[in-house]
Amino acid sequence: MALTNNDILKKLRIALKLRDDEIVEILDLANFRISKGEIGNFCRKEDHPKYVELQDQILRNFLNGLIIQRRGPRDERDAKPGASE
Repeated sequence: MALTNNDILKKLRIALKLRDDEIVEILDLANFRISKGEIGNFCRKEDHPKYVELQDQILRNFLNGLIIQRRGPRDERDAKPGASE
């Protein structure tokens, strides 16, 4: 059985010990706005009435935000230490 986007988010949430508000902050780093309630709906069981399928765009933005959180923004990573402008 293949993993769904929801499964990936749930597994990362557990592995990184993230709360819903932290996931919202990570998505905000990628300039993607979403509510804590929507995050909760993605993490429900498939048979729950409020379950929502996680779209590729949201997972992609979450992963981009996670990279920014862990490594820093792209322009900071590309700057060479000691380089003068």
